[in-house]
Amino acid sequence: MNDFFINYPLNSLGDNLTNQTLKNSDPFYFHKSLDEYNESPLNELPGLSNFFNISNLYVKDESTRFGLNAFKVLGASYAVNQILLNKPNVSVFCTATDGNHGRALAWSAEKYKKKCVVFVPKDTSDLRINTISNHGAKVEKLDLNYEDTCKYASEISTKMNWELIQDTSWDDYELVPSYIMSGYLTHFIEMEDKINLLKKPDIDIIFLQCGVGSWAASCIWYYLERYGKNKPKIILVEPAQSSGVFDSFIKGERVSPDGNLNTIMAGLNCGIPSKIAWQIIKRGCDGVVKITDNEVKYAMNVFYKPLLNDSRIISGESGAAGLAGLIKCLNNMKAEDLNKHVGLNKNSRILLFNTEGDTDKDSFLNIIKKHH
Repeated sequence: MNDFFINYPLNSLGDNLTNQTLKNSDPFYFHKSLDEYNESPLNELPGLSNFFNISNLYVKDESTRFGLNAFKVLGASYAVNQILLNKPNVSVFCTATDGNHGRALAWSAEKYKKKCVVFVPKDTSDLRINTISNHGAKVEKLDLNYEDTCKYASEISTKMNWELIQDTSWDDYELVPSYIMSGYLTHFIEMEDKINLLKKPDIDIIFLQCGVGSWAASCIWYYLERYGKNKPKIILVEPAQSSGVFDSFIKGERVSPDGNLNTIMAGLNCGIPSKIAWQIIKRGCDGVVKITDNEVKYAMNVFYKPLLNDSRIISGESGAAGLAGLIKCLNNMKAEDLNKHVGLNKNSRILLFNTEGDTDKDSFLNIIKKHH
């Protein structure tokens, strides 16, 4: 089975996706107003780019974001703020999560002294559950996979009159996910004085890890809106056993993943792609790569053991997926057509995102130790 898919995007946003789906600069000013705000670092790794025989490698490291070890809080905090502007009397926020989004929502609800109920799928670790409940949320583990946990959270929120803050969209549930996607724009705007320059970006290819696709679509939306046809090439990276976007491209419509959903990349172990996200991904993504757990474990170690004077990057299982995708493209003969399609070569300037740090410390230490 081929792990590489080539897409020929329109490189434009459809009329229904322009101007109304996401808001441009509001989230950035909102996040800057928070006491905990610090810009997340953009690391250049010359040692590693030299080793890979490419021109530049940048890593936007989200492991420091608001002290929560992951980027998800950008979306959840902005969505909660937007909801409360319109509905200040909301008393309970609810979501389904496999970890980082739930913690981000619990943190945001705690900030506004609101209650929070979080449902997690059956394979969520106790450590992840504890980090969510530490922010005062009530966490309940269900004997369901991620997609069914989302359905359950949606149904009970309607029944109990709770406010659902879910980072995936479906028919008649699009406003909150678009707030969340808007919130993610902050970290692309933060790079505008560095690599996202006005006329042309200082990067050629971006590798983005992908779960339901909301975050990846937010990135694609930003680069299409800013650069149109001059945007960098964008490759999405998914776990081999949970590749909803890859499988949707193959089938030509949004479908749940074909795999067994057995992967250590908890944050990417999702179901059917988000409805809004899929519309954007189709129009602006240039390819998709599937990676195995072993490939991501190797990538975590590459980040952890820097070359020369590169910064060490603490990257969790989902955080290192973009790097794993890049390594697979550089080392796998079957990637030749995709590499040609996006122009991956010795002159390439590449951007990756470390979307999470060691959010499950036990698992992280285990993976790093085994490779030492």
